[in-house]
Amino acid sequence: MHDDRNLVEARLERVLDERVRPAVYPESVPLDVAVWHAPAEPVPVEEGLAAEPEPIEVGARWGAPWGTSWFRVTGTVPEEWAGRTVEAVLDLGFDENMPGFQCEGLVYRPDGTPVKGINPRNQWVRIGAPVEGGEEVRLHVEAASNPVIFGSRPFVPTQLGDKDTAGSEPQYTLARMDLAVLDETVWNLVLDLEVLGELMAELPVESPRRWDILRAVDKALDAIDLQDVNGTAEAARSRLTGVLSAPAAPSAHRISAVGHAHIDSAWLWPLRETVRKVARTTANMTALLEDEPDFVFAMSQAQQWAWVRDHRPEVWARVKKAVADGRFVPAGGMWVESDTNMPGSEAMARQFVHGKRFFLDEFGVENDEAWLPDTFGFAAGLPQIIKAAGAKYLLTQKISWSRTNKFPHHTFRWEGIDGTRIFTHFPPVDTYNCSMKGSEIAHAARNFKDKGVARHSLAPTGWGDGGGGTTREMVAKAARLRDLEGSATVEWETPQAFFEKAEAENPRPPVWVGELYLELHRATLTSQARTKQGNRRSEHLLREAELWAATAAVRAGFPYPYEDLDRLWKTVLLHQFHDILPGSSIAWVHREARATYDRVAAELNGIIDAAQRTLAGAGDTPLLFNSAPHSRAGVEAGAAAVPAVEGRTGLTPRPDGGHVLDNGLLRVEIDERGLVVSVYDLATDRETIAPGAAGNLLQLHPDLPNMWDAWDVDEFYRNTVTDLTDADEVAPGDDGASVRITRSFGSSRVTQVLTLAPGERRLEVDTEVDWHETEKFLKLAFPLDVHAERYASETQFGHFHRPTHTNTSWEAAKFEACNHRFVHLEEPGWGVAVVNDSTYGHDVTRTVRTEGDAGTTTTVRVSLLRAPRFPDPETDQGVHRFRHALVPGAGIGDAVREGWRINLPERRLTGAGEVAPLVTADRDAVVITAVKLADDGSGDVVVRFHEAHGGRVRSTLTAGFPVAGVTVTDLLERPLAGEEETAVEADGDRIGVRLRPFQMMTLRLERA
Repeated sequence: MHDDRNLVEARLERVLDERVRPAVYPESVPLDVAVWHAPAEPVPVEEGLAAEPEPIEVGARWGAPWGTSWFRVTGTVPEEWAGRTVEAVLDLGFDENMPGFQCEGLVYRPDGTPVKGINPRNQWVRIGAPVEGGEEVRLHVEAASNPVIFGSRPFVPTQLGDKDTAGSEPQYTLARMDLAVLDETVWNLVLDLEVLGELMAELPVESPRRWDILRAVDKALDAIDLQDVNGTAEAARSRLTGVLSAPAAPSAHRISAVGHAHIDSAWLWPLRETVRKVARTTANMTALLEDEPDFVFAMSQAQQWAWVRDHRPEVWARVKKAVADGRFVPAGGMWVESDTNMPGSEAMARQFVHGKRFFLDEFGVENDEAWLPDTFGFAAGLPQIIKAAGAKYLLTQKISWSRTNKFPHHTFRWEGIDGTRIFTHFPPVDTYNCSMKGSEIAHAARNFKDKGVARHSLAPTGWGDGGGGTTREMVAKAARLRDLEGSATVEWETPQAFFEKAEAENPRPPVWVGELYLELHRATLTSQARTKQGNRRSEHLLREAELWAATAAVRAGFPYPYEDLDRLWKTVLLHQFHDILPGSSIAWVHREARATYDRVAAELNGIIDAAQRTLAGAGDTPLLFNSAPHSRAGVEAGAAAVPAVEGRTGLTPRPDGGHVLDNGLLRVEIDERGLVVSVYDLATDRETIAPGAAGNLLQLHPDLPNMWDAWDVDEFYRNTVTDLTDADEVAPGDDGASVRITRSFGSSRVTQVLTLAPGERRLEVDTEVDWHETEKFLKLAFPLDVHAERYASETQFGHFHRPTHTNTSWEAAKFEACNHRFVHLEEPGWGVAVVNDSTYGHDVTRTVRTEGDAGTTTTVRVSLLRAPRFPDPETDQGVHRFRHALVPGAGIGDAVREGWRINLPERRLTGAGEVAPLVTADRDAVVITAVKLADDGSGDVVVRFHEAHGGRVRSTLTAGFPVAGVTVTDLLERPLAGEEETAVEADGDRIGVRLRPFQMMTLRLERA
């Protein structure tokens, strides 16, 4: 037989596009349309419905950037349409390739009842099936004219990302506002032909099944009268029945489809718009659930559920009913789908506390899975947090975006720093926006790496990022793929059902140890420095507020601010969303974030001050309040007392130019360029800075990644570097015990103050940058005379080691990585830490010196600032202040201690006398991360702590109040049993604990 494959396939494409799809709506009449443009921000529904609109014609321009327009559409169903299915087709000017990224609308009835959302792939509103004819139609559309930020030419700088700079030019052209007859036979024929055509394209040319489909499609096309598609559609469908009913092979890959709409809580739109995106999507999904009995939809992010509850009560009622029916599924158990690299220990824990508690309180539902399809890599401390929250599974898709190495598993157990293992799945469909295309389904089956031991994978199905969710077309395709020869099988299932099946069929999957590093989006550790500083400072202020409020409540009856702390935690957690904290959102988002962090800081400082003044009482004794988990200046952790007398630091001229700082522990030489050429550890007779090198070296790189400007830094940035060695001034500081350096470069200026703290082995580096560069990357380098094949970075509840070499492509790909408060490297017996108060990105490299002693130089470089132009063209312009410290002779315990110290500055008040700590631990390796009152209002004291040095430890916790009982709990403060319980021995106010390396534990102390 002649090979006419290309001929038939081309025929299918044209007939579908030009004749069959247009015949879905064979008859239509225009609706009358009027519009009212809200003057500023969105208005309440009742105000939009009551406004008096003005007529507008199809073809007219509408919608200033970020505006809201209320369209009123009215019309009458023709009498001759009686007995037929009629829909309103409402096209606001959509580009069908951009669902979620442009204008959208929510349709209401005149009484204000939401009907459904409309977007580029979902433009219909059902009027009747069937209609009687003559019905009056009146609908209102709350239309958001969100501008296209990420257009056909991506990463082009634009001022549209903030309403203050976006202008008022109309963005869209009203395209279609009709009543139309829906021909369901033709609609089904479209789906038949799409499914078969897409499947055919994925089958091998030599496959008999491909040719069976080809012949059936050819015959179906023969049956279509191109001048009467609607009259011949049924005949065409009948010729496809045989190939559509052939069952899948028993060995076919099995896909659990989960209806989904990954909605970014902010990204190329502000938070206020996400509130409306969620309402549109949930209105659509609850309507689809009513129409499709097999369909299941899952939505994560408790914050988004709360927005529906608080802003759209009518939609919320429908959501609650669908949840009760088990078909609208709360997923993930987190407040938002947060970044997981940068949030601190407690913040990461509270993501689960607040997320899971919301679903428990609202629905009585407890999630077993963490659901993070789009998060930019996963910190090695996360598995034990997931387990401590009462969950046991993780789903993500994002690691498939890695550019260098292909991850070797799709289903595996992920082991964290403490040994906790979590059953993890990466959907091989490689998208969280699956639309049931044949190419997607075939890719999932081919790509699945666990063939032979497993057969199940999951496919999050629906338009996401900007929302929209699953469409009726996707559901129809899934129905045809349920059991279809040549394809993987598809079945709608909940995430829990999938994970139970996957774990049962693969009880001994492979294990991956350590972080799940995304080989992409590395610059999100640096972009938008003010957002990152706001997060870090808010986390530590929350710690202080809880600590001192709990101490004051127990000691002095201070009213513990339960509701305020709950609200403030949720605000901070929201801003850890994976496009806010990483710095990859539009200017509007980060402008609002800066203002929000300022308000959070003011409120938390007020709580801290009130609690501390309550504890201090009236008096003139100078007190230092120590919020850190280690003693400072002779003051115990969590206590207030008269600080110890500090020593002195000497400042003398350096013979060769510059200055020398000496405090008896360290001698620091700063040359005439303001560079640190020596940091000498006097106690060990050891130099810190590598021979011939200089620390405190600011380095400037060009930084234009190939794409994803705010997200990415590409490795070639290192090819060009400018060392900023010219100084405008190098002079003694105002205190006579520090050195001030100023530099100018480009359009920017840097002022640094180097301080050698009295009685301490640390060189403090305060850096203020007035930053006005574009597409540049600023680093702060410390070349160290240390031979180390690996170094430690702090992560949640511990630290994680990375190699300093690049033996493999996996190691080479980690050229920019994340740390929390410290990085630490050492030779046996002597190490160095670099600690920070607000930066995350860094790199560590090693070279062998070719002259002199031929030793090893290990260079730690802190990432300070970038200047990408998309999606915020003014990213980080302005003044920034960073605090770092170099700590020579540091063991890992010193790194832990100094990291906490720099992030929790001392607070000084006068009062009546000392304040004893509420809870203490007698081993430095046991770090208390939270002291608070129990969330249930019982007055019990909750203490969370972990082993921080990487070894086993026995410790005694001492409560500064009578204890009636001690309970080991999970993160939600519920009792645990088993190994954790047996590791605790309580004797009154003294509690003995045994901890494994990096083990985290939560105790609930009942007050006597």
